[in-house]
Amino acid sequence: MSSPLLVTTAWLADHLDDPNLRIVDIRGHVIPATEPPPHYFNHHEDYVQSHIPGAVFVDWVHEITDPDDIRHTQIAKPDRYAAVMSRIGVDENTFVVAYDDYGNMMAARLWWTLNYYGHTNAAVLDGGWGRWTAENRPTTRAVPTLQPTNFVPRINPALRRTGEEVLARLGQGQTLIDARSASEYHGQSSRAARMGHIPGALHVYRADLLSPDGTLLPPEQLRARFKAAGADETTQDVVFYCNAGVSASFDLLAWRAAGLPGGSVYDASWKEWGNDPTKPIEL
Repeated sequence: MSSPLLVTTAWLADHLDDPNLRIVDIRGHVIPATEPPPHYFNHHEDYVQSHIPGAVFVDWVHEITDPDDIRHTQIAKPDRYAAVMSRIGVDENTFVVAYDDYGNMMAARLWWTLNYYGHTNAAVLDGGWGRWTAENRPTTRAVPTLQPTNFVPRINPALRRTGEEVLARLGQGQTLIDARSASEYHGQSSRAARMGHIPGALHVYRADLLSPDGTLLPPEQLRARFKAAGADETTQDVVFYCNAGVSASFDLLAWRAAGLPGGSVYDASWKEWGNDPTKPIEL
């Protein structure tokens, strides 16, 4: 039986003492593309002040990214990633539940990275920190003592695309979905040197897939949002991208939660494509 993509706050509250559960606090935020860099921030200080009991903090900006990548955004290499997961006590028997305070964008990124490295036993807390605290559920300042494990990365190449792979399949049955804001998609702002989007890309802004309370829209509404953009269950070879693969991971989570098949992430996304003058763009 496969793991759920999402768990509710009620479910998590009932399972806080499960020895096979690892709760990951991956809170952080992103500032608009129109602001000067840096654009990406973790919320470790917020974790220190208060978090879900038993949760361990993971820095989405630095720990699960590749420091050798000049964009500092692509997924960490296997050894680095495995070291982080081993440190926080994740192995093949661990069910990981991730949460954040930014519309589940960072939590979805952790979910995608775990799946990419073969750990499908992972879910996102629907509604995240905001829903948990709004319901007055328990919080703590206590940092858990964890027993290190041996996380073994097993890459699933179907979940990740490179820029060259995307380029090679332009106009060849590939469906691109851009998760960035409308202003970025339409070339009014950009985190890269060039503005616009990858030719032929559909647009599904990740924030439009959330309910007012911060939970993911119901599956039928998610399917309607994707269909309105031009993608449905018949769409083949769906590739999500954004600026650095994070919002794209969220759109992929929503795609799967809608009951739609497949999907991968162009990890380097617009920060690579938009800075490469050899790659085509459109407005």
